[in-house]
Amino acid sequence: MNPNQALWEKGDFTRIAASMRGSGEAVVQGIGLTAGLKVLDLGCGDGTTALPAARLGADVLGVDIARNLVAAGSKRAQEHGLTNCRFQVGDASALHELHDHTFDHVVSFFGAMFAPRPSDVAREMVRVTRPGGRITMGNWIPNDPTLVAQILKISSAYSPPPPEGFISPMTWGIEDTVIERFAGAGVAGEKISFARETYTFHFAGTPPEFVAEFRNYYGPTMNAFEAAEKNGRAGDLQKELEALFTSQNQSPSKDATTIPATFLRVTVAP
Repeated sequence: MNPNQALWEKGDFTRIAASMRGSGEAVVQGIGLTAGLKVLDLGCGDGTTALPAARLGADVLGVDIARNLVAAGSKRAQEHGLTNCRFQVGDASALHELHDHTFDHVVSFFGAMFAPRPSDVAREMVRVTRPGGRITMGNWIPNDPTLVAQILKISSAYSPPPPEGFISPMTWGIEDTVIERFAGAGVAGEKISFARETYTFHFAGTPPEFVAEFRNYYGPTMNAFEAAEKNGRAGDLQKELEALFTSQNQSPSKDATTIPATFLRVTVAP
């Protein structure tokens, strides 16, 4: 199996996505999607941004490498009566089934950044965007002090070294690297803009309970714990993550967790 597919089909990311719904709605409201636009949501998961886009009246296709998440997204769209929102399995670095210049707006929040071959991802996003269209990405930022960058940084310290040739998904959070990748796809630097924004996780439970969700259902964290257990270090990893989640929790309730995370918003006008 494609290793990326295996990673994101591991566990059940819908459990993490449940904590992301509010911010998913907010980012969609802020990127100018309107009724009638053809929208591609790349690395869509179970529809955290695809469903809000469809509710605005856009015609949305969600594409994800994980078959279980595509099935979950299709079920959510059906439950919400969104006939203008459909999902299919696909690889962001090789969108063979999608025609050139098809979409008015290509969107990817924390999705396409995790696909292998990032230069191919940039080329594919540009290829399927119509002239005058737009690409919007939300990408986590390497070494950022907020939640997700720190989860991935801590987890990597307990994991085996990545395979030769591996390119960290976090490089999508470096502005110069993003410009270089889209330049390779024929996009001039002045057509790319950046902003740092906040995405907030809301979980109906304590920070340690939220850590448990990541340990049990989030592929990268699951892999880190499996590696840590082999080295007798799972307890250390647990303590580090619980300390991180507790220190960043801003909820006034002792039974809830609210954690903001900074991300890089990339806007491309190819």
